Amino acid sequence: MSKKSTTTCQKEIHGTVVSDKMDKTIVVSVTTFKTHPKYKKKYKSSKKYKVHDEDNTYQEGQEVAFVACRPVSKDKTFTVVTKG
Repeated sequence: MSKKSTTTCQKEIHGTVVSDKMDKTIVVSVTTFKTHPKYKKKYKSSKKYKVHDEDNTYQEGQEVAFVACRPVSKDKTFTVVTKG
């Protein structure tokens, strides 16, 4: 039997804070470039994530990095790692 590693490598996601009006929660917008399958044109696509911010330290316009975690609430499954 092989032994599983206890640490997992989680992908950091980088985005910009677009709202900090909620208590202990920020809304982060992540913009990515996608390619159209038929026409091969690249276009911007953005998605918003609700991220847990325990100390309410981040304000609108700041760049943050976050990773997935266990669900904190119905919509929040991410937590802030660093300002970046």
